[in-house]
Amino acid sequence: MESKQYINSEFKAALHAKCPKCRGGKMFSASTIAGYGQQMNEDCPYCAFHFEIEPGYFYVAMFVSYALDVAIMVAFAVATYILILSDSVNPWVYTVATLLPIFLLSPMIYRYSRVILLFWLTPNLHFEPERSKDEYVSFKRRSGR
Repeated sequence: MESKQYINSEFKAALHAKCPKCRGGKMFSASTIAGYGQQMNEDCPYCAFHFEIEPGYFYVAMFVSYALDVAIMVAFAVATYILILSDSVNPWVYTVATLLPIFLLSPMIYRYSRVILLFWLTPNLHFEPERSKDEYVSFKRRSGR
């Protein structure tokens, strides 16, 4: 009798910050919703995939984070302009309206810049369905890899 296992879709696995190889193990030690505990696991606890592919790999995530910051700032600046509908607005209104969301969302931006980098911006990193099978996981844990 073969056991059936549910495999997350790529988007759902990225949303929940799961491993891009097996889509089962957590990339971060704490919950995604919690604003604390930004410690990233070195290896996937499920399939033992090493997240930092090479030394300094996550420096590229800073550029992804910068792009997310700019997109959020532009979106909030446009929303502020549309909602206020006045030409004589203090510039500090725009400053606060664009910088406050960046500060509040910085833990999520940190996480998802790494998730986006691993899931969609790394060319040779693909989902391997065989890594999500119980036999593979038990073999990897026994062999210490």
